[in-house]
Amino acid sequence: MANIIITGASSGVGFEAVLELILSGDHQVIALARSEGKLARLHEIALGLNPNCTLYPIAFDIVHDDYHDLVQFIADRFNGRVDILINNAGMLINKPFAELLEGDFVEMIQSNFLGHVRITQALLPLIGVNSHIVNIGSMGGFQGSAKFSGLSAYSASKAALHTLTECLAAELADRQIKVNCLALGSAQTEMLEKAFPGYESPVMAFEMGKYIADFALTGHKFFNGKIIPVALSTP
Repeated sequence: MANIIITGASSGVGFEAVLELILSGDHQVIALARSEGKLARLHEIALGLNPNCTLYPIAFDIVHDDYHDLVQFIADRFNGRVDILINNAGMLINKPFAELLEGDFVEMIQSNFLGHVRITQALLPLIGVNSHIVNIGSMGGFQGSAKFSGLSAYSASKAALHTLTECLAAELADRQIKVNCLALGSAQTEMLEKAFPGYESPVMAFEMGKYIADFALTGHKFFNGKIIPVALSTP
């Protein structure tokens, strides 16, 4: 049984990854997101799929909320050990560079980078040997990949997360904690539809969610410190 924490669990690939992780009943999952309503819906669907699943949905803002009570809750429920942390939360701003405000860059860095820094630091004392930290990046931040107009702030924030992944993998190697990043291409999610109205991705959210869940459980057996492109197009 793995003790798993996933952020950004109220919609999109995070929502679908949670449902995949609870299906077997072999794992305990703490699902974090800002929306209580969407988390309640997630819990309802999860119980419908597996009435015996162990899922704790918690409304929490990884950027702004205080971590003291959350860390205590996790330590109590997981007996002091986190096996997998999936840093999936994030936002996307699609706006031409000339129109971007400094605040837009700040928002992207906070949501897509600093929030993950905060939760990883807060939980590090609970993350043990052979654990796996999975950061959810983007092809937009993958060096050498095709770039798209309007995504400079978003892509830059994801690139920072990619580099953090490589640094953490080296720094945590002596503790036998593996750190990897999945640089996702597009998947049909609410965030994508809002940023690119009318665009239809060839990959459905549930397909990407399943991939993330499977990689979180097994990827550290094969990879460490890797930024892995998960896209149908070549970089």
